[in-house]
Amino acid sequence: MKKKLALILIVLMVSLLGFVGGVSAQTVTYHPSLVHKDGAMAYEHMKYLAYEIGPRVAGTGNERKAEQYVKSQFERMGFTTEVQEFNYTRGGAIISSSNVIAYKPGKSSKQVIVGAHYDSVSAGRGVDDNASGVGVMLEVAEVLKKINTPYSIVFIAFGAEEQGLRGSNYYASQMTEDEIENTVGMINLDSLAVGDQMYVYGSPGEDGFIRDQALKIVEKKKLNIETNPGLNPDYPAGTTGDWSDHAPFKRAGIPIGYLESSNWKIGDLDGYTQTVKHGGVWHTKNDTIEFIEQEFPGRIQEHLSSFSVLLTDLLKFMNKTSTAK
Repeated sequence: MKKKLALILIVLMVSLLGFVGGVSAQTVTYHPSLVHKDGAMAYEHMKYLAYEIGPRVAGTGNERKAEQYVKSQFERMGFTTEVQEFNYTRGGAIISSSNVIAYKPGKSSKQVIVGAHYDSVSAGRGVDDNASGVGVMLEVAEVLKKINTPYSIVFIAFGAEEQGLRGSNYYASQMTEDEIENTVGMINLDSLAVGDQMYVYGSPGEDGFIRDQALKIVEKKKLNIETNPGLNPDYPAGTTGDWSDHAPFKRAGIPIGYLESSNWKIGDLDGYTQTVKHGGVWHTKNDTIEFIEQEFPGRIQEHLSSFSVLLTDLLKFMNKTSTAK
């Protein structure tokens, strides 16, 4: 009798675990109307990553949960999606992470890469850095999924950015010369939610056509987005530093664009001090929705909306410039 009861209990436990696993594996869905309000879908993605999952430190279970969430969202949209696994060594330990890649065909086989890192540091919830960037990327992917864009688009959610741009370095290192030549440009989205000012940057000279085209869209749409004013001679006007996921692509000779919110007019004039009121919010316990919305009411919504509008139009009209490849 005891054996029979034990067997029944084991079967019940297995069934329960299977049920729980099945629920967690289900794709999260959102009301389709959200995609018609700029920034609304991005906000929901941001909130899910930061609160349903939480801090997403590279190599942890939460980073893997974020990977699966992003993958399931791309698949829900109908994109061909893959996970690019990679390992790296840190502190003598081998750490596993991954990039999530979704491909959207366009009128041309030439491609634009759009990337945002989905990992975070352990402090706070990684709302600004960088659930905000992933949220905008996912919203724009959904907006454009049925639009025949001038170039094909490769959307990439990078893992382990906070550990030294591991995901973007790995992806760029695996690109062939033909793939590099076929890539019109790379647009990076990082820390969009909290900075005092919204910015778009680009490569120096003629390779800065992504930034230049973006600024034309900004003027036409009357968006409160500008570029680095060039107050610091180490970072000429319109450019930025190599501290985020655009850097490996820039080194490969691919023109870059970079969307970010910060404040280049304070601190060391290097874009690292995000706000007058609280300095840097990224990498601190203050990187939460509660703190940002209390201290800067309406800022998250304005930023997500503005960046979503800009990125959508940029990808729709990137070929409307003589300097593009």
